[in-house]
Amino acid sequence: MNRPWWIYPHDPQRIAALQRAAGISAMLAQLLIARGISDPRQARQFLDSRLSDLRDPMLMPGCALAAERIYDAVRQGRRIVIYGDYDVDGVSGTAILRQCLKLLGANVGYYVPSRLEEGYGLNAEAIGRLADEGAEVLVTVDCGIASADEAAAARQRGLELIVTDHHEPSVRLPQAAAIVHPRLPGSDYAFGMLSGAGVALKLAWAICQRASGAKRVSPAMRDFLVQAVGLAALGTVADVVPLIDENRILVRHGLVSLEQSTQPGVRALLEVAGLSNKSRLDAEDIAFQVAPRLNAVGRLGQALLAVELLVTDRPDRALELAQYVNGLNSDRQTLERSVYLAANKCVQQADVENEPAIVLAQHGWHPGVLGIVAGRLAEKYQRPTVLIAWEKLGVRPGTGSARSVPGFDLHAALAACSEHLVCFGGHAAAAGLTIEEAKFEAFRASFCEYVAAHLRDHAGVTELRIDAEVPLSALSVEIVEQIEKLAPFGHGNFRPVICASGVDLADPPKLIGSSGRHLAVRLRQNDAAMRAIAFGREDWAEPLAAANGPLDVAFRPVVNEFRGLRSVELHLVDWRPSGS
Repeated sequence: MNRPWWIYPHDPQRIAALQRAAGISAMLAQLLIARGISDPRQARQFLDSRLSDLRDPMLMPGCALAAERIYDAVRQGRRIVIYGDYDVDGVSGTAILRQCLKLLGANVGYYVPSRLEEGYGLNAEAIGRLADEGAEVLVTVDCGIASADEAAAARQRGLELIVTDHHEPSVRLPQAAAIVHPRLPGSDYAFGMLSGAGVALKLAWAICQRASGAKRVSPAMRDFLVQAVGLAALGTVADVVPLIDENRILVRHGLVSLEQSTQPGVRALLEVAGLSNKSRLDAEDIAFQVAPRLNAVGRLGQALLAVELLVTDRPDRALELAQYVNGLNSDRQTLERSVYLAANKCVQQADVENEPAIVLAQHGWHPGVLGIVAGRLAEKYQRPTVLIAWEKLGVRPGTGSARSVPGFDLHAALAACSEHLVCFGGHAAAAGLTIEEAKFEAFRASFCEYVAAHLRDHAGVTELRIDAEVPLSALSVEIVEQIEKLAPFGHGNFRPVICASGVDLADPPKLIGSSGRHLAVRLRQNDAAMRAIAFGREDWAEPLAAANGPLDVAFRPVVNEFRGLRSVELHLVDWRPSGS
């Protein structure tokens, strides 16, 4: 509540013109124009993104050289180890490259550091162990671009290092045999927002082309790449990169690949997530059901099991791992709720209205769930948020996670405050950091000062941009299916927000879900009544119940499937008393 609403002003003539020229419905034309797409050719291209629209992998900076070096290593029988990150993006990308090289008969293994014991990215100790175990070529996934010192350690141990990453490069690049990165300084690749798994897919594609000796790969490699698009979609959605351009293509076709996948791990994962019988997967299924389960394994320090789940060819082992992952996710939810309640209490006790950012630290917080909690707080209070967990014994530095708000570059903010940090990494929307406890207050002051200077209207809240105002009676299943043509939805291509005025509560709101975090309410406008859900907004229950008179509501409409029946459901974004 209390966010200013801004409803996109529509021109009926522009809507009608796009409707006729592109051969689409008026609703779809209206929503495309709100997204800045009014050219009929661009509209058709947006709505019909094809796999063939992906750019040639050889155009990716460093990809041709990396593919050549890796293929040479495969032919020479050298031991290759893929070194991935512990989140879904890193795990998915690791699985893609492992499966690719296995298909070529490579001597290949994989390694993922423990989030709790080793932290993010390359570390010298792990590099030493891998060298002792016979590794000759090290290929990173979703990490390494900021690891100049660790690259030097790999070189000293005689390892050939190939870096694939998508995070922000530091001033000093690692000395490696090849660096594959869509935003490599000095390069001009047309789309720089790929995820780590997207970069890994491009490299796998290039390796398959090199092995085939042509742009057109063998049938076996083509089948592998189609399956790999599904894994790339997992990483792309989970890493919250913008769902535009190549990312949109990967997710749109990757969802179909996941639905049709024959990989035992993917099938078992969809089963434990309750998605195996769903007629059509969407990006929100990945974001809220699949990704949290895979992420839970990494957050609790066992990411190697997540890679095994995605690469195993044994259905019995896949089901065993998926059930274990599901259990870890339940543990993660308990930890997350505990940290969220504690952090939210700290925010409420502070004078947050006069603070440009939320920066909190505490002993006892589990570092594996800080990112999720920081994201919830950033969304709730509309401020960049940094949460830090101090190590119990005080021997090691604290571990922190940060999440941003629209329009604010978090990575740039941390770079400006880097004198107070041991290290940091990430991108504009999300980042991680390490900090000594003695530097916390100085960091907090410096970070808040930077936010105040670079985030407009920091003392207020981000306005809610609404695509259109529509009466509830107009939201039929057919109309919402038209809206679904804009999918996949996610960061950079959010599901449209609609508003309706003069809405009454048909029933009192009630809390739902095993943790009671979500709120359900039935809304009525004239003769139309619909169920609405507000995810993670248990705090709305009392004020909604106490609201006296009609309401204006903002929501995202979806088609809900239950026992073969399809109906429109509203996902509440905001509400306010009518006339306010």
